[in-house]
Amino acid sequence: MANTALLREELRQGKYDDRLRRVYVSDEEIKAQYDRYCSLADDFDEIFSADREVRMFSAPGRTEVGGNHTDHNHGRVLAAGINLDAIALASKNNDNTVRVKSKGYAMDVVELSDLSVHDSETGHSPALVRGVMKGFKNYGYNIGGFDAVTASRVLSGSGLSSSAAYEVLVGTMVNYLYNDGKVDPVTIAKIAQYAENEYFGKPCGLMDQMACSVGSFITIDFKNPAQPYIEKVDFDFASCGHSLCIVDTKGSHSNLTDEYAAIRIEMEKIANQFGKDVLREVDEERFLKEIPELRKKVGDRAVLRAIHFYNDNKRVIKEVEALKAKDFEAFKQYVLESGASSYMYNQNVFATKQPDVQPVSLALAISESVLKGKGAWRVHGGGFAGTIQAFVPNELLSEYKTRIEEIFGEGSCYVLSVRPVGGAEI
Repeated sequence: MANTALLREELRQGKYDDRLRRVYVSDEEIKAQYDRYCSLADDFDEIFSADREVRMFSAPGRTEVGGNHTDHNHGRVLAAGINLDAIALASKNNDNTVRVKSKGYAMDVVELSDLSVHDSETGHSPALVRGVMKGFKNYGYNIGGFDAVTASRVLSGSGLSSSAAYEVLVGTMVNYLYNDGKVDPVTIAKIAQYAENEYFGKPCGLMDQMACSVGSFITIDFKNPAQPYIEKVDFDFASCGHSLCIVDTKGSHSNLTDEYAAIRIEMEKIANQFGKDVLREVDEERFLKEIPELRKKVGDRAVLRAIHFYNDNKRVIKEVEALKAKDFEAFKQYVLESGASSYMYNQNVFATKQPDVQPVSLALAISESVLKGKGAWRVHGGGFAGTIQAFVPNELLSEYKTRIEEIFGEGSCYVLSVRPVGGAEI
C-alpha cells in the first residue's frame, strides 16, 4: 500500500511492473497502465484525500466465444476475459459507507446500515454496489466502508459486459480490503449476478460475471442453473499468433427487443411440446424424430433454432477440447461452424422486419473476404445489430482493421487479447 504521491512515483519507476504483468502480460500494455492509474490517483486526491493509503484493482470485460443463445435454455457456453478492463483505486474508511466515483458518472453512495433493495435505484449503478455488499453479507463474508475512484475501458453497449466488469470490480475490492482475498472468483461472480438480478433489476445469466471474475477462457454448463459446472480452460492465447477483434457495426438495438425475445420463446415452445421448460431437458433424438409434427405446431423457424441449440451446445465441447489440445486451427473451424449456424439456423444476424439494414451481415462478409482460409468470424452476443467477433492472424491484422474501418468508421475495430486472470488486486 502507498499514498497517491508514492504510488505515482513507483508506478513510473516500474516498481509495479511484475504485478502488472500478471494482468496485462505485454510490456506495451504494462506501460499503457502508468497514465491510467496515475490519472486515477489524481482523481482520488481531488475527490477524497491526498494522504490516504490506496490499493489498485482491476476487473476485465468479457467476450462470448462459443454457445450462441444456448445459456437461456440451460446449455453450454465458452467465454473469455479480455484485456479491456475497469480499474480502481480504493481506501478503507471508518464511515460504514461505500463511495464509488467513476469517471464521467455521479458518485455511488451506499450506507451499509441499509442493504435492502431500493426501487428508486433499479437500473442504476448504486443498486449494483448495494447488491454486491448484501451478497457478501449473505455468504457470511466481511464488509466495510471504503472510498474508491474507477475508470473503465470496457465499452458500454458493445457486448463486452461493462456492467459485469463493474460488479466484479466492486466485489474484488471488498474481497481484498475486508476478506484478505479469500473469496474465490466463482463466488464473487455469483454475488455479482445476485446484485444485477435482485437489485439492478436485470434477469441476466451467470456467463458475463463468471468470465469477468475468473478470466482466461472458461466453459460453463448450465444444465443445473442453480449450480452450473464451471471450468477454466488453460490456453495461452498470446502464443497462437492471432488477435481477437470485436467489430462495432454501429447498428441500433432499438426496436429489436422482440427479435431477441423470440429466440428464447421459440426454443422453449419446442421444449413445451415435450412437456419440458427448456431444450436441454429434451432428448435430441426424440426431437429429430418429431420434426414433421413440430413444423405444423410451432413452425419451421422454431425447429431451425432448436437445431442450432443442439449443435452449438455440442460444439462448445469440441472448442474446449481443441483449446486444451492447443489445436487453434481446429478451434477456428468450430468458431466458423458456430457462426454459420447462428446465421442460417438461429437467424440472429439481421432482423426480418428491417431487411435493408444488415450491418452485421456486411461485417461478416467483409471478414470472410479478408480472412477466408486463415481466420475465423462469427456474430457476437445477442445478434441482429451490434458486434461481430473475429480471430485474425497477426500478419493480416492491419489489412483487416483498415478494411473494416473503411466501412464502419474509425475506431470500429477493437483489437483485443484474452486476459489470463479475472478480478485482481494489482
